[in-house]
Amino acid sequence: MKLQQQLQKHRTDLIIAVGGLVLIALVSRYGFNWQLGYTVAMFIASIIGFIPIGLQAGSALRVRVISIDLLVSIAVIGALVIGEYNESAIVTFLFLLGALLEQKTMEKTRSAIGDLTQMAPAQALLVTTDGVENVDIDSVDEGDVMLVKTGAQVPVDGIVTKGNGYLNEASITGESAVMTKTIGDHVFAGSILENGTIEVQAEKVGEDTTFGKIIELVEEAQDTKSSVERFIDKFATYYTPIVLLIALLVGLVSRDARLAITILVLGCPGALVIGVPVANVAGVGSGAKLGILLKGGEVMATFKHVDTFVFDKTGTLTYGTPRVNAVKHYREDRDAVLQAVASIESESDHPLGQAIINFVDAPAQTVSETQVIKGMGVSATVGGISYLVGNLTLMAKYHVAISAAQQQDVQALEAAGHSVVLVAQNNQLALVLGIKDQLRPEVKASLNELRQMGAKQLIMLTGDNQATADLIGQELTLDVVKGNLLPEDKAAYVQALQDAGHTVAFVGDGINDSPSIARADIGIAMGSGTDVAVETSDVVLIKSNFHQLVTAFGLTKKTVANMQENIVLALATVALLFIGLVLGLVNMGSGMFIHEFSILLVTANALRLLLSTSSKQKLDQRQLLSETSRLD
Repeated sequence: MKLQQQLQKHRTDLIIAVGGLVLIALVSRYGFNWQLGYTVAMFIASIIGFIPIGLQAGSALRVRVISIDLLVSIAVIGALVIGEYNESAIVTFLFLLGALLEQKTMEKTRSAIGDLTQMAPAQALLVTTDGVENVDIDSVDEGDVMLVKTGAQVPVDGIVTKGNGYLNEASITGESAVMTKTIGDHVFAGSILENGTIEVQAEKVGEDTTFGKIIELVEEAQDTKSSVERFIDKFATYYTPIVLLIALLVGLVSRDARLAITILVLGCPGALVIGVPVANVAGVGSGAKLGILLKGGEVMATFKHVDTFVFDKTGTLTYGTPRVNAVKHYREDRDAVLQAVASIESESDHPLGQAIINFVDAPAQTVSETQVIKGMGVSATVGGISYLVGNLTLMAKYHVAISAAQQQDVQALEAAGHSVVLVAQNNQLALVLGIKDQLRPEVKASLNELRQMGAKQLIMLTGDNQATADLIGQELTLDVVKGNLLPEDKAAYVQALQDAGHTVAFVGDGINDSPSIARADIGIAMGSGTDVAVETSDVVLIKSNFHQLVTAFGLTKKTVANMQENIVLALATVALLFIGLVLGLVNMGSGMFIHEFSILLVTANALRLLLSTSSKQKLDQRQLLSETSRLD
């Protein structure tokens, strides 16, 4: 075992030594016509190259596994017995080189998780009553306050309690644009403060942070085998003994040991064994770089066949928080009235009031004579001017005149699903605000793309009233819209779709979505959703950008197609080699070269998934900028 470990540690040096000896042998024969030097160098190269291969085959046999290494070992021993030292040396060199390149390729495809692990914060500046103390991240508890300076990593998931700055959250969201953070904003562990100084109160620490969950989920995903991989593993288990038997029978019938040994070499299904897992790992790694967590090859294999997408509404198709969506103004000083209303609402915690505050984003003014009228709204004075902020009942109570045109504005907003807030200034109607939970701007285009990619049904299930649900369904041209549903009703509907033969993906974000996420063939959670939804899901869209769903669907299709391409390439290579052997066009050395080239071919094919990630990130950034400009 120690010898194997040492050989593994010095694998590159070993390959260089074997390759050097093969080169010396060729120079001896063809440069100096020195046959003895050629023979000795090839023999020594064969022995050195055979040692790690033979040890690996022996280890596999001890656990009752007949591996590819066994095929090569027997072939090398046979070549040595019949004196074909050149064949045995070249076979061992190419096999070791192929294994090394295979290992390097796998390491490259796992670079996404390696980069994440290295980026995990290890230290934190803990704010105490005595000042600031540098501590290990493991000693930080929930509720502790951390100081984060320019250029440092945020060590915990938490809320900014002091200061402001610009954060790069690329390690969490995949989006490289910096985000402005101020008091009350949430921040993620692993993000980098590019400018400013903030204090953060810890809500989640260590493995419980979003960053920790990403690492854990990607590690699990990369270690999970798909049904295709399990089939290939089983295939290889039976395939190796069959090749051994065929070689034995050919050797006995033809009495040609060289032919039998060549069959052993050419029968190695190396590309078949490596092609599927390397594509799986590359697909998971690509998703991680794009802010999409795909929990294993099995998820991708199932996701590819999804024909029905079912969506929750709040927090999935929409932002999940009410926003000012329309402003009707009947006075010239619109902005001044809005600032006054925001100042009045700053004294309230009503969600509609918070939407107005977020919309105005202006310094609060002095408010006096505030009076809350239960079920109607509020009256107050700002800058010596009296205001009424509330519903139609409040306006009627204070005899605010509303014209027919203004009444039509109110009715139109209500018909469009808005909550309406009316504002009177000195008893004259000044503003009508339409507030509702807005659709994510990228949703409609993304749904159209899903249809183009093979989605047969797009369905929305929501607990909201049917009228509001129908408005959204019409705007998005959804196939089915169901409102007034409880969590168990949603899960039962998903089950009914499955019973009807559909492969269903459910996309949600809340605790109430968890039963449906778990029930669906593919459960998809928005990254901004609850921990329960994220843990239950098969796919997590970290950025909570709806277009990531399209990217994830496309990536799974590409990954599964890549696996299938690699299987075809591997089987075609073996078939062509045997045909070439029968026709006398392939010998042991050339066959081994083609065999190793096929391994490089399937790994290079899998790496295309990683290489396309960078261009996809740039495209997503351009789309985000475009969406932002439209909103502005």
